[in-house]
Amino acid sequence: MATDSQAAYRMIRLSGQRGVPVITVGDEVVVGFDRPRLEQLLAQRPARGPRLGASVADAGPHLQVSGAYVGRVRAGSPTARAGLRAGDVIVELDGQPIDGGASLERVVKQLRLGMTVPVVYVRRGQRVLGQLTFE
Repeated sequence: MATDSQAAYRMIRLSGQRGVPVITVGDEVVVGFDRPRLEQLLAQRPARGPRLGASVADAGPHLQVSGAYVGRVRAGSPTARAGLRAGDVIVELDGQPIDGGASLERVVKQLRLGMTVPVVYVRRGQRVLGQLTFE
């Protein structure tokens, strides 16, 4: 993660400006208060896809199950509403097997907001079937 001073130097390198507000949207630089340009860039941004609302990692071999280990769960998130808790291991999402954090991310990227999909997870050695709704 860049420090504030590193970010400031990056802005100066990108824009050549000092003492003028500089904003980046993606890789585009907007100097000053160019509201029409900001609105144009923001309108072009791709729509945000669904988010789980939980931190996940690969389930280690000590858990004796392959999948995505659920860490912290954000209150009110799709993961929380589906009843998942920290310590659960997601092994299947939308009918696709999950063998770790990367495969879970790949499946989530294929989904769209408004979808409800089945999720299978392991809690204390027991397989549990639930549903994730992405709003």
